[in-house]
Amino acid sequence: MNTLSWDFTMANYGPVWSFMVQLGLVLLFLMLGNILRRKIPLFEKILVPSALLGGLLMLIVNMIFKAFDIVLVDKQMMQVFTYHCLALGFAAMSLKTEKTTMKTNRTQVVEFGTLQGGTYMLQAFVGLGITIILFLLTKNSDKVISYISGLILPLGYGQGPGNALTWDINFTNTPAAQFAGRGSFGLSLASIGFLVASVFGVMYINIFKKRGLLKVRDTRKETEFVDLTNPCGNEIPNSESVDKFSIQMGFVALAYALSFGFMCLLGALSDFTNSIAWGFNFLWAALAAMAIKACVKGLKKTKQMHRNYINNYQMDRISGFAFDVMIVAGVAAIEINDIKNYILPIVILSIVGAAITYVYVLLAAKECFKGFVHEFFLMSFGTLTGTASNGMILMKEIDPGLRTPTSSLYILSTFPAMVMIAPLLLLLNFAVQSFQSACIACGIFFVLFVAYTVYLFRRKIFKKHYANIPQSVWQEEEE
Repeated sequence: MNTLSWDFTMANYGPVWSFMVQLGLVLLFLMLGNILRRKIPLFEKILVPSALLGGLLMLIVNMIFKAFDIVLVDKQMMQVFTYHCLALGFAAMSLKTEKTTMKTNRTQVVEFGTLQGGTYMLQAFVGLGITIILFLLTKNSDKVISYISGLILPLGYGQGPGNALTWDINFTNTPAAQFAGRGSFGLSLASIGFLVASVFGVMYINIFKKRGLLKVRDTRKETEFVDLTNPCGNEIPNSESVDKFSIQMGFVALAYALSFGFMCLLGALSDFTNSIAWGFNFLWAALAAMAIKACVKGLKKTKQMHRNYINNYQMDRISGFAFDVMIVAGVAAIEINDIKNYILPIVILSIVGAAITYVYVLLAAKECFKGFVHEFFLMSFGTLTGTASNGMILMKEIDPGLRTPTSSLYILSTFPAMVMIAPLLLLLNFAVQSFQSACIACGIFFVLFVAYTVYLFRRKIFKKHYANIPQSVWQEEEE
């Protein structure tokens, strides 16, 4: 009887070693990126993420190796990392329990979600409008600029590499779009978004400091948030029969498993549901995580669960790791040959996208979040051009003790933001079907942008003033 032989030698490199080698490269270059950031003062001063530096370094090294016909980076594997890490990061973030000592205003929670939705709609409307015009100008030339490419702006800036990559590939696979980004277009915009968040954010801090309009919050009255590795109260022990971190990973894996099952179900229902199932893996993972969190809360309320199994600190570590891997892999997956025909739209979208996001977020911060305008702006601008990590890093530069409710508002506004952003996600497949569909979608984005903006500026528009919002610690005068 013949039996299939199996060993762990290089003869089985693909199934045995490929994944580990590529993941090892990602982590190695992440460490090298961190070394660069620490050793080169400029990078640290402008708050460039270590993951971005690592990804760029990996991209450059891979290009050098290619010159000698050596393939160091598996582009498809990098895209797989980017795709899954986005969902895993969202699942971990959504599993966090909403614990805060800050007083938060419910109206401001909704306004924060509305601001995120309004910014997405503005980026979608302007981005799509730009490439629709470019398409009309180039449709009879040899280098046609796809009308749909501008719709990747809110995905690259607002959602990051994972979603930008997913929909870039989806658009590439739609013949009517006449688009050939092959993932690299979206990843390029997302990478530029990280630089925009860092550079503009640091410029904002320095300019307002020099004007005397911004100063670092005093943290003497604050306590640093630390992870309690020893059991405290109802916390599960750090190490029992199973490690505490393993439990956290189990929750994240369960959320992603449930989302995968849901995607399979959607894929089997119809062609339409199949078209929207796989591009929103991060959304289904977040919703599954929220459902798990609700179940845990219910079990604790009925006294069937007595311990706190979900640990916010470790969920932050999981999401941070996932997003770091996503950034490094996403940048490393860029193929220069795929974007050489899209340099013009990338440059225009990057510049215009940064400008409109900066102005809109700043105006909304001044209107709705008085008392902590600077902290809110830095958190929101960093998040809506880079990732939540960029926003948090920028905000903590002036509020290291987290005296303002900005971070709490961000966590609490997750659901309102998802509702406000939903129309954009639902229209992605519609917009790519034809030039006419893209124009209709562009009009819808504009209408939604106006509606969200009217809500945010309703007091000024309708001459209403702030109600008696209770004074809080972040509104106190600092000596």
